[in-house]
Amino acid sequence: MSWVLDLPGRGLIMSARTVAGRLPVRPDAQVLEVGSGSGYYSVEVARRIPDGTLTLLDIQPEMLAKCAAKLTSAGLENFTTRQADGKSLPFDDGSFDALFLVTVFGEIAERDAFLREADRVLRPNGLLSITEHHPDPDFEPAHEVAECLKAHGFVPLQTLGWRWAYTLNASKPGVGESQVGH
Repeated sequence: MSWVLDLPGRGLIMSARTVAGRLPVRPDAQVLEVGSGSGYYSVEVARRIPDGTLTLLDIQPEMLAKCAAKLTSAGLENFTTRQADGKSLPFDDGSFDALFLVTVFGEIAERDAFLREADRVLRPNGLLSITEHHPDPDFEPAHEVAECLKAHGFVPLQTLGWRWAYTLNASKPGVGESQVGH
């Protein structure tokens, strides 16, 4: 059923260009995509970090293979893949400038563990970017996601888009800043 993830109509709801444009990262950023699926958003994000690296993480090896093939066929080499789930991220502390997810946050069963791991692998002042849109059956409103992030020490910075299709960007507090929930 992975073909559903690549249907052209998906771009009408939330295009890859829109998602990548809402991810404020430098060209040399180290970015982690959690739940990359077939790579619908990955190509556009990798293009925006030509001097950086996009690390693709998914629980399904078949999805990682599809994603890698899509990036390779687009002429991109600035990526790596890793099979794992979000409750135990196989990366060193402070490895990433940004971590993003698209229509994945509502599917995370062990959200507390995931947010602890996101906090651990992000650098101080790192960005956690969550994009959600309908008709995803696990859609959660932005204000609920923001409250969850605040409860785990993240600082919501901005919500872009509209009620049914949004990106919420939050920051991991920097060194010396208050870290609620830690």
